[in-house]
Amino acid sequence: MARRRSRSSQANIWPGFVDGLSTLLLVLMFVLSIFVVAQFYLGEQLTKSQERLNEQDSELSRLRAELAALADDLALAKADAARLTDENSSLRLDLDVLQDTIDDKNAQIASLGTAIAASAEELEAEKALTEDQKSEIATLNAQLAALRRQLQSLQEALEAAEAKDLEQQAQIENLSSRLNAALARKVQELSEVRSRFFEEARSALQDLPGVTVRGDRLIISGDALFGSCEATLSAGAQESLDGVAIAILEIDRRIKQQIAGRENDEATQAIQNWVIRVDGHADQTPLGPSCAARFVDNKGLSTARALSVTRYLESRGVPSRRLVASGLGDDFPLVSGRDAASLAQNRRIEFKLTER
Repeated sequence: MARRRSRSSQANIWPGFVDGLSTLLLVLMFVLSIFVVAQFYLGEQLTKSQERLNEQDSELSRLRAELAALADDLALAKADAARLTDENSSLRLDLDVLQDTIDDKNAQIASLGTAIAASAEELEAEKALTEDQKSEIATLNAQLAALRRQLQSLQEALEAAEAKDLEQQAQIENLSSRLNAALARKVQELSEVRSRFFEEARSALQDLPGVTVRGDRLIISGDALFGSCEATLSAGAQESLDGVAIAILEIDRRIKQQIAGRENDEATQAIQNWVIRVDGHADQTPLGPSCAARFVDNKGLSTARALSVTRYLESRGVPSRRLVASGLGDDFPLVSGRDAASLAQNRRIEFKLTER
């Protein structure tokens, strides 16, 4: 009787064991399927990212070539402008000399005219002229004619000099227009560098909430980087800022390649003096007792947060001369209102690419 019960119990356990084993195998197959699908998706994303990087490298090479051509054109334009300015000054001096000469000749003509008139009166009064007097009058008339010819020649030279001066003035204005156009292109290139920085930084910060671009500023919500009444970066914020540091270092590397060999040119000074300005902002709510014990006011809290961001970026290799931190407190709210959403928007960190 006992043996029968033992055999019956073993027979009942075996089907349950088989069902459990089947279920485990199905779960393992499902997990493996999910892993294969995820691996395929990640591979596609990696391929697309590599293609975008290749396109950006091609665009950067094109911009470098254009920048070098613009720098050469700018140097030639400056040389032409300096040469034309020198010629213009020389012509003005020549014009002054010619004008003085014309004035002298006019005085001589007036004097000769007076002498001729006096001689004519004497001849008319005497009614008889000697041969010597006739010869003297002829000489005076010849001198007067020669002076008139010289005056005409000087007048023509003056008109030619004035025409050349007008032509050179037009050339200078043309060079000025070209220089302004070249400077505008430099500003446009700096704007393109700023846009690339915003794009790469925003991509690095995509896991953080409240990241926007407004005008020439990249804005990050302060709540995404710091805890309440804290000036220490959270672990997640540090990981995201690693991408920002990489973007800043990449911009520094690209700009150095663009201006290699032309560091002392005036045309490259603006782009060499770029900095990332990190501005800390707070909301309009006064600090609580515990927070006020650590910070003087909202401006002190925003300053500490801006310094925390710049010091972390420096720790990731960004040169300190490329970073400027400032705390603006609640003086420049992004939106008006004192509701929770408006206050959250005003608690922020702003990045701005500008000149030192």
